[in-house]
Amino acid sequence: MTDPYSPQFDDRDRLWGLPDPDTQPGFYAGVPLKRLVAWLVDFVMVAILTAIVVPFTAFTALFFLPVLYFTLDFIYRWSTIANGSSTWGMRLMGIELRTRAGQKLDSGLALVHTLGFILTSATMIPQLLSAGMMLTLPRGQGLTDVVLGTTAINRA
Repeated sequence: MTDPYSPQFDDRDRLWGLPDPDTQPGFYAGVPLKRLVAWLVDFVMVAILTAIVVPFTAFTALFFLPVLYFTLDFIYRWSTIANGSSTWGMRLMGIELRTRAGQKLDSGLALVHTLGFILTSATMIPQLLSAGMMLTLPRGQGLTDVVLGTTAINRA
């Protein structure tokens, strides 16, 4: 066991149960692009779901379409992340979300992660900041990931 008071001690040893991006880069290889493609797949899936729901509201949902879309997106993301630590788009791309301890996200953390994602996506500046962070941070974490200590990795 590493002595936390040793000068050789690295905070990553204590704070992360995730693969180290320097020693195990394969877990993070191509993840930002995969996250983008997964986001596009998820966007299309939720848009189709929204289009299916609209007629069942006698088309009154057209008056509050963004609210309906974000509500369905929230439910979709929360339920899929809580039941597999990834959305269907992420599964298609072979990536999944993990906690700082290296565990899959539970329902509570999936809820908070989804809320952070929706809030970040709703405004331009946090969304651009998050995308920039995914491209520059060693673990490819977005804004919500950094706050919660989560990250997306390639499935083993």
